[in-house]
Amino acid sequence: MEKDTSRRGFLKKATVSAVAGAAGMAFAGSANAMSAKSYEKVKGANDRLYLAIQGLGRRYGAYVEPIALKQNNVELLYLCDVMKSQRDKAAANFAKSIKNKPVLENDIRKIFDDQKVDAIFMATPDHWHTPGACMGMQAGKHIYLEKPCSHNPKEGELVVGFQQKYNKVVQMGNQQRSSPESIDIIKQIHNGVIGKAYKAIAFYTNGRGEVPIAKKAAPPEGLDWELFQGPAPRKQYMHDTWDYNWHWYGWDYGTAEMGNNATHELDIARWALDVKYPEKVDVVSGKFHYVNDGWTMYDTMEATFRFADNRVIKWDGQSRNKYDIYGSGRGTIIYGSEGSVYVDRGGYKLFDIKGKLLKDSKAAGNEAGTALGGGGDMTTKHASNFFNTIRGKETLTSPIEQGVVSQLLTHYANISHKIGKPFDVDENTGRIYDRDAMKHWGREYEPGWEPKL
Repeated sequence: MEKDTSRRGFLKKATVSAVAGAAGMAFAGSANAMSAKSYEKVKGANDRLYLAIQGLGRRYGAYVEPIALKQNNVELLYLCDVMKSQRDKAAANFAKSIKNKPVLENDIRKIFDDQKVDAIFMATPDHWHTPGACMGMQAGKHIYLEKPCSHNPKEGELVVGFQQKYNKVVQMGNQQRSSPESIDIIKQIHNGVIGKAYKAIAFYTNGRGEVPIAKKAAPPEGLDWELFQGPAPRKQYMHDTWDYNWHWYGWDYGTAEMGNNATHELDIARWALDVKYPEKVDVVSGKFHYVNDGWTMYDTMEATFRFADNRVIKWDGQSRNKYDIYGSGRGTIIYGSEGSVYVDRGGYKLFDIKGKLLKDSKAAGNEAGTALGGGGDMTTKHASNFFNTIRGKETLTSPIEQGVVSQLLTHYANISHKIGKPFDVDENTGRIYDRDAMKHWGREYEPGWEPKL
């Protein structure tokens, strides 16, 4: 009873009273538009930043380098995870690169209460991203928010609303936005290097194997199952859920491969075509591999997003068939009236209308592709951009109000999969016309955990 009372007390402080909001997607504000002076009022340009990491699974390793870099002038105060073994492993890893010894913490709520903490890397399972980010912003923290930035469309509205209300720096972790090569070629596309860009194909392939059939079990030693669930409705623990397989065991915690990976390439596609909300969404998807295993999601999806002015983005996702039909495991192809571009984390290739290679710009960095966790030079640049924006020295390369629009494409696709039919979208608001689809706009929360603005 004492634990529950404590939780309710925190949540009372961690949410704000409901206020009237506009119907539709309220993404008008821009973190990039905030002046450097406004940030300087929050943090001096040369001050040390004090950080915490929430979620110590496969992604945290990408933060070691930017945190350890002397020129970033940051100090890691906390390593937080609901699993003890993850905390211990991360501490040992960071000890190789940083001098200070961060506090190992189980409960993110204690970090919110520490006024010394300036910023939090939110790298939890998907269902924690928006609620955790919103709590953090209300507690006065800047947020580096890993993809997906929301579990559902409603949470996209919420995280932008919180950012605008509390005026915090919120960088979405789609790190390719910080790739010099991607920035370069997108600028060229917008300046007409391939004529009028009209189509993009984004793709991802992986060879994920069989997943155990989930069975009821006691939570493993060291796991706080109550906190793992957090905003999600309470359920019996199913074996192997906490360690990555939460991605594939239903919708309580994960967002399937669309939220897990398509986020990146669809963001590049939308950026290149300079589009916002589609007019129509159509999906063909299913589970075709290891059909009797515990994987409950689709493992194959083709999605088509049709935009105004006869522009289209197509997604080709193969989670469990490693044949690289496009020559690599992930990337984006952009077609224009006078040529085409292939772009991925390794750089880009520019072709003329005849298919002749005009330029091959290879990235100097080492960002991972389909490997679990990723990490590399792009993440280092992305995190450094986050730090420098807090100091007022730069503007965000991936402000949250842009991230949620790209993320919405993945939610559209998941919703189309769930209802088994295409639907039309209001290109001005992003809202879906289909009533069955709109039933999936938000989610059910554990009582007391719903973010409120």
